[in-house]
Amino acid sequence: MSGRGKGGKAKTGGKAKSRSSRAGLQFPVGRLHRLLRKGNYAQRVGAGAPVYLAAVPEYLAAEVLELVGNAARDNKKTRINPRHLQLAVRNDDELNKLLAGVTIAQGGVLPNIQAILLPKKTAGEKEYELELLRLPSLTVWIEARASCYLPTDKCLLFVPLFSLCSSFPR
Repeated sequence: MSGRGKGGKAKTGGKAKSRSSRAGLQFPVGRLHRLLRKGNYAQRVGAGAPVYLAAVPEYLAAEVLELVGNAARDNKKTRINPRHLQLAVRNDDELNKLLAGVTIAQGGVLPNIQAILLPKKTAGEKEYELELLRLPSLTVWIEARASCYLPTDKCLLFVPLFSLCSSFPR
């Protein structure tokens, strides 16, 4: 019973389980441990160091892959290309800071038009904006089924809130 717990004998046989699967990672923990030992970084390497070292780039890869997949989906594409990678990295503040000095080949640039270069609004557009500002602040959208020309056979009626209140004279 020397250091084997209550059982007395160590379990033999069974299926071998990698340290990556024990840690719930995809990146190779054993390979990183070997490289840390062979690389003369220190005389001794702890058991947790390669696990942590594998977890960090795996997390970063998962984060980038999620953002890139969203960018590809926004562009209605099923295949990720360098443009999606560029859009994902540059639109995320933390990743943009991390990869500030990195050039992504075939990535293009972010779309950015200066406000001064945009066309000026016409008088009709300004009046329309003023009308929107004069609308009552409390409004109700009522969804009603009626004979409409919409394909869903639904109409949306815009009704000011004061017309629904019983205390307000009609």
